[in-house]
Amino acid sequence: MKSITMEYRVPYADTDQMGVVYYGNYLTLFERARNELMRAYGYTYKECEREGWALPVTHAEVNYHRPARYDDLLEVKAEIAKQKGVRIEIACEVRRKGEDELLVSGFTRHAFVSTSTFRPMPPPERLLAAIRAENVDADA
Repeated sequence: MKSITMEYRVPYADTDQMGVVYYGNYLTLFERARNELMRAYGYTYKECEREGWALPVTHAEVNYHRPARYDDLLEVKAEIAKQKGVRIEIACEVRRKGEDELLVSGFTRHAFVSTSTFRPMPPPERLLAAIRAENVDADA
């Protein structure tokens, strides 16, 4: 299964009064990793929009295991967990670089929608072919 891992250095602006990464900022990290994962599958969001489709989030789940702090160098991993019909689920994990301890895990679920009608639409065949080639749990 294709996955990407990106690095992210925690800036002071991402932390809260307790000195840890503010919980809501992890969804932004998930989005950044999702963008890089899409690139790995041959798409940018600009290309998706040009082709007339988008992937709005329909559900998000984040599990907080350990805190990240200012100046930590994080590794954010993203991979397609499953794809079925018009839905796709992207799993993410966050760890400190060089450490095995899981800080945050979760996923976002998305729907393929038309940019003109915002109604569900079938995923593009080029993306489905790339997903199938990686043996992801895909059932279009």
